[in-house]
Amino acid sequence: MKAAKKLSELEATAICGNDISSSVLYVSALAILYAGQFAWISLLIVAGILFLFRRIYGEVVGALPLNGGAYNVLLNTTTKSNASLAATLTILSYMATAVLSASEAMHYLHGLATMIPVLPATVAVLAIFMTLTILGISESAKAAVVIFITHLATLTLLVAVVVWFLITQGIDTLTINFQTPLEGSIRSALFFGFSAAMLGISGFESSANFVEEQAPGVFRKTLRNMWTVVSVFNPLIAFLAIAAMPLVEVGEHKETLLSHMGEVAGGRWLSYIISIDAVLVLSGAVLTSFVGVSGLMKRMALDRILPQFFLKENKRQANYRILIGFFVLCFSILVITKGQLEPLAGVYTISFLAVMAYFAIGNLLLKVKRAKLPRPEYAAAITVFIALLGVVIALYGNIKIHPEYLVVFLQYFVPAILVIYALLNRLSIFELGLMVLKSASENIRRIALLSQLRLTRLMRKTSEQQFVFFTKGDDIATLNRVMIYVQENELTNRLRIVTVLKDGQSVPEEFVRDLNVLDRAYPDIKIVFLTETGVFGPELIDKLSKEWSIPKNFMFIGSPGDRFPYRISELGGVRLII
Repeated sequence: MKAAKKLSELEATAICGNDISSSVLYVSALAILYAGQFAWISLLIVAGILFLFRRIYGEVVGALPLNGGAYNVLLNTTTKSNASLAATLTILSYMATAVLSASEAMHYLHGLATMIPVLPATVAVLAIFMTLTILGISESAKAAVVIFITHLATLTLLVAVVVWFLITQGIDTLTINFQTPLEGSIRSALFFGFSAAMLGISGFESSANFVEEQAPGVFRKTLRNMWTVVSVFNPLIAFLAIAAMPLVEVGEHKETLLSHMGEVAGGRWLSYIISIDAVLVLSGAVLTSFVGVSGLMKRMALDRILPQFFLKENKRQANYRILIGFFVLCFSILVITKGQLEPLAGVYTISFLAVMAYFAIGNLLLKVKRAKLPRPEYAAAITVFIALLGVVIALYGNIKIHPEYLVVFLQYFVPAILVIYALLNRLSIFELGLMVLKSASENIRRIALLSQLRLTRLMRKTSEQQFVFFTKGDDIATLNRVMIYVQENELTNRLRIVTVLKDGQSVPEEFVRDLNVLDRAYPDIKIVFLTETGVFGPELIDKLSKEWSIPKNFMFIGSPGDRFPYRISELGGVRLII
């Protein structure tokens, strides 16, 4: 099969940039509502926090350039359970983003053409972008680029028109607004303005979820480009809004602030242009969600958290079952809520900020547990702590503003995490089912026996999947940590421990004795020790994977040193576990 074309800088930036740049449509109004005339300062503080996250993401994804974002870094530095928690939050964030963005886009369209019903149109938008991503990421990228360039051009036009309006009409409104007293202190205004404005960086995490589809060197450029867009336009447009209209008008037009600002400064024609742009870029944020969730859920399926059913690809190498499943999830939310999506903002707010916090935590764990892993850049520990503190403050601020958000979030999060943990621990659930069926076998023996046979086969099929650990001759303490990890995190009872020798090398007797001790210490796991002659690297891994029919995701190594000649991404999905 022909390898898929990797995304260029513009394509990758557009896919995730549509989400983060669409925030200007609502975040300026939010910041002004809470911070008044000092909203632009709150947005500059957000830009500062995001600048810190550029280095945090650059270090993590540079060291572990695999799809999955926060899930990926936690998977390689801690347990599958913790990684699954971050993955659940990410999926919820994407679900809320897709549904809210599609709905808001259709509300804008309804304002332009009132005959278009919002709810059916929202479903249509979700279906269109599901279809686009099923056709392949390259096709999706073309649509994303058109939307992204159109959006930047529209924002530039708006800024130019408002600046000209201020030059010709004067800045009396700006002077009056800055003389308006705040309801509380400046510190309180900046705190709540910052908390609300942090929602304007949603989408920044998306690039890490499809990094494997990007050309080499593109990922860090996407971070730079997204940061530049929100650092320039978000504070600038908030300042221009304060300069062009009384603060009271912001509250009256908070849902459509930019189109109203365009009408004030340029006339009805500019308001129409901005509304059309809003429809496009909010629809583009839906595309971001589909692309991001596809990369994440594929990785989870490869790691056997989600069923292998989701790994099926079409001719364009798109995981269409994941995309259809995500569409069904979004559609079900619309049906359950009957299009009343305001409470979903709580799911979006808490899950997105929690994902950002997990990424910062993952960076700290990477420094401690994978200190020798090569990385193209390094975020100082103080940088990570400040960024993490900023996210925690924003999370606290949003919950303080909307305490009901926490309740709504838990209503979605608890069932989702229970499903994920059930899949993660399905072997134990199979065993429990087997016990229940055995106890009922006297009354319904025939059905119970057939069910026992089915469950026994499922358990055998699940637990007989072989895993591989490549060792350099580690001591027994290190090997014991490997066994503990496999026992606690993987559904298997078979482990191959492999050491790669050069010509003339032999395995130390002490190492063989240590393995015999481990074999007796872990009777539930069958250990097979093998030696291979050659050089450890991508070619040998590929050869053994095909020869043994063991996916590379089920192969483990310890953290490589500075002299290791390959990047982790070149090993095809081999995982770090110690």
